Amino acid sequence: MAKYIEMIRIRFLMMLAYRTNYYSGILIYSINIGAYYFLWQAIYSGKEDIEGLSVIQMTTYVAVAWMARAFYFNNIDREIAMEIKEGKVAVELIRPYSYLGMKTMQGLGEGIFRLLFFSVPGMVIVSLVFPLELSSNLVTWGTFFLSLVFSFIINTQINLITGMTTFFLFNNDGLIRAKRVVIDLFSGLLLPISFFPLWAQDIMKFLPFQSISYVPSMIFTEGYKGAQMWEAILLQGAWAILLLIPIQILWVLAKKQMVIQGG
Repeated sequence: MAKYIEMIRIRFLMMLAYRTNYYSGILIYSINIGAYYFLWQAIYSGKEDIEGLSVIQMTTYVAVAWMARAFYFNNIDREIAMEIKEGKVAVELIRPYSYLGMKTMQGLGEGIFRLLFFSVPGMVIVSLVFPLELSSNLVTWGTFFLSLVFSFIINTQINLITGMTTFFLFNNDGLIRAKRVVIDLFSGLLLPISFFPLWAQDIMKFLPFQSISYVPSMIFTEGYKGAQMWEAILLQGAWAILLLIPIQILWVLAKKQMVIQGG
């Protein structure tokens, strides 16, 4: 376990060397949140709530969704694809650790850095500029952070699956870009799931994407309470377990494919 913790530390320090990029990123995210704020102000136009969310809750939802994205987002799918194309993955496989585990820990190190230097200061700045509704309930905060951990796990698992498809597709740049668009749209980042047509909501119940952004954002804004909140957490946990199956199957097939390709 010590070597995986060291991977987290190394990736954190690597991100720290380029922290200026994230300070500018806070400004960009703040502008983005501001644009959404004025957009939703116009959409609500005096209405008390839409789909059970008040305008302040919606502003909070948008701010939390984008700042949470900074934690769970990573580029390990692109890293895996590049290492496969360059043949570096063959060297990684002979090292005394799990390749997929190593990539997950690197993503975690990156996420921890973004949480400390991007999400937290970003939320402080945004809360000073825009009216946000921050809960004083410790249970809400605790379940939110638990949900955020599951968000990272599920998003990382999807990235692992996408990255491993390089073994079979040889060039999956288009798939990686499409995956990012699908996650941003169907995770509830751009639009809460409750705003989608009912038929679309029924379909998305069977997909893991809403567990990435929608669930933690709804918990934070207290759109989910009580039993509904814990059901959402259990759903995230179920997806985190279920996604292990295609990961393991793909990894076994991928290693065989690599041998066929000559490494």
